[in-house]
Amino acid sequence: MSHFGTLGDPRTVARDLGRMLQALSGLMLVSVAIPMVWMELWAVPAMLVSAAVPLALGTLLARRYRDAKNPDRFHGMVVAASGWFVVAVFGSLPFVLVAWTIRLDPMMLDAPTLTGRAASTVAAFEHPLNALFESMSGFTGTGLTMTDDEAALPRTLQWWRSFIEWVGGVGVIVLTTAILSRPGSGSLTLYESEARSEKIHPSIVSTVRTIWWIFLLFTFGSVLLLWLVGMPLWDAINHGMTGLATGGFSITDNSIATYDSALIDYALLPIMTLGSIAFPIHYLVLRGDLSHLYEDLQTRWVFLSFTVGTAVLVGLLVVNGTYDSVEAAVRYGAFQFVSAMSCTGFQTAGGLGTDWTAEAQLTVSLGMVLGAAAGSTVGGIKLVRALTLSKGILFRIAGVFYPADAVRYFRLNGRALSEEEAAREFEEAAIVAFLWFLFLGVGTLTLLLALPDDYTLANVVFEVASAQGNVGLSSGITGPGMPDATKTMFLFNMWIGRLEIIPVLVLLRGLLYGGLGR
Repeated sequence: MSHFGTLGDPRTVARDLGRMLQALSGLMLVSVAIPMVWMELWAVPAMLVSAAVPLALGTLLARRYRDAKNPDRFHGMVVAASGWFVVAVFGSLPFVLVAWTIRLDPMMLDAPTLTGRAASTVAAFEHPLNALFESMSGFTGTGLTMTDDEAALPRTLQWWRSFIEWVGGVGVIVLTTAILSRPGSGSLTLYESEARSEKIHPSIVSTVRTIWWIFLLFTFGSVLLLWLVGMPLWDAINHGMTGLATGGFSITDNSIATYDSALIDYALLPIMTLGSIAFPIHYLVLRGDLSHLYEDLQTRWVFLSFTVGTAVLVGLLVVNGTYDSVEAAVRYGAFQFVSAMSCTGFQTAGGLGTDWTAEAQLTVSLGMVLGAAAGSTVGGIKLVRALTLSKGILFRIAGVFYPADAVRYFRLNGRALSEEEAAREFEEAAIVAFLWFLFLGVGTLTLLLALPDDYTLANVVFEVASAQGNVGLSSGITGPGMPDATKTMFLFNMWIGRLEIIPVLVLLRGLLYGGLGR
């Protein structure tokens, strides 16, 4: 039976899902240290139970199907798509169990009694759909949230939100490969299925371990920088993790605007930029080869796009008188555009969905759709695809003026591609871009039908682009009071955005035809 009509050998999928669940349980067990340090001992049982469930299921699957064959390209896509969804489902357990521990406290664990916004913030996670939304938003590095007041969350949940976003920035499969895989175990196939392709070393296991060492180094530097410019240590730890992972979860009610500090705003710009550059470039630069900062096509365009986009946005803010001074327009415009295009989602500008003009909102939306470098922690379409499409269109047009038998080469990032190779690159970029905008339209239509008339089209497009681009900036739509249809649509947008759509469609097609017995 063809792969296109079934999910193939389910044992391969089950084994690799088991490994991912084992890795997830390890994250939860590590996180038990947080309630113990902060004396939230009532949360320890919830975290232990949350860890035990995926550990038991993951171990069962991994051991029972340990002799399954290595994944091929099809299995890799199925594992990636199903694995990210399954991890998000089980990653929601800490939210649900901690919330219900506070509500019921059945074992007299001395859980806190919450009132006001603190109570409503935690109570939102008693509903599994809200908890799943938060977990999916975290692992996909989106940053949209179901909380009313992040500062009111227990330290345990503040940490879990930041931690899963930090892990998701590099990738769940990358983490699993680094910890559990061995050479020759199909790791390359899984690595590529998570929307990554460039290797640092010939061995994929060595590659992912190097990526994690780089990520750890940059995380430490980010936390230190934020602490030095005046952010409290706990805040610096959380924002350093989510800023570098370009995720955007915050532990304060108004994101980075809470601090009202230009110094903190400007300190976060290089942190978000680090997360926007591909890991292989970081590796080469750390080895002393600084030329790649301007020779690499994507990296060069990261800096150029940040500069041009910021200039356009600042110009719009100044012309429309959004702020009282040019200095304020530069400060907020630069931060919001870099936050958007890096797909971080930190917010400093109050009134983003109300005071900013539609033109300014759509400029930020364009940055969210585009994204930064492939191979980094960002979402969006990715610069390399946008550049491939633009250069490919010019290449096709120029071809009209050449003789039919002319031999031409398509040059992209130092590579000289034949017309056949260029056609494949162009086709892949065009397919992903088309699907991206297709589902952006589907999400926009769904929200327009489900939401009240209080929101403009610019608000809706902004929010859907933020979800699908895994950004997290909000025009005020996202919250626990959203209709379930809107939450479900956003779950789908975040899921396909993180995996660049194709693996999710492969999984859904396999489930559909497998379910029909074809």
